[in-house]
Amino acid sequence: MRTAEIIRNTNETKIRVAINLDGTGRQKLDTGVPFLDHMLDQIARHGLIDLEVHAQGDLDIDAHHTVEDVGITIGQAIAKAVGDKAGIRRYGHAYVPLDEALSRVVVDFSGRPGLQFHVPFTRARVGNFDVDLTIEFFQGLVNHALCTLHIDNLRGVNAHHQCETIFKATGRALRMALELDPRSAGIVPSTKGVL
Repeated sequence: MRTAEIIRNTNETKIRVAINLDGTGRQKLDTGVPFLDHMLDQIARHGLIDLEVHAQGDLDIDAHHTVEDVGITIGQAIAKAVGDKAGIRRYGHAYVPLDEALSRVVVDFSGRPGLQFHVPFTRARVGNFDVDLTIEFFQGLVNHALCTLHIDNLRGVNAHHQCETIFKATGRALRMALELDPRSAGIVPSTKGVL
């Protein structure tokens, strides 16, 4: 099983993440940001990734540090769990609709962090959640998982639906990219021989 546990403590947040890339989508989520928990549930369930996240952050200020640092810590856990990337498919993609909303996510476990985020949110908040924090989460994730991620919301009217399709599609894309390919067991999917 490809598993990892990361504990990240700063002056702003205290976060513990446990991950199993070969899971069934089980999750225990307690970030103090309910909408973020709902979105992380989408990644776990649709990615078939077992995910446990416990976070304490300076929510009296706002949710920025907590959301960003959860992204960082999940990225670190993914990087640790995937190891040298031998045998993975490397690339993954997904289109996910939710009613009127449609998003596409494409990922490459290239060893190079990169984020293209094209999401024209139709409003600034979903409940108490500032949608600007979505990009902060994904930037933290890609910087520490060392992957390239292209996120495009192709259409949508409801900002909750826009956000949910992004996270669901991320789960599906991660599932595809991190899946072990039996035809390339032990082989790193790169002409360089390393990712």
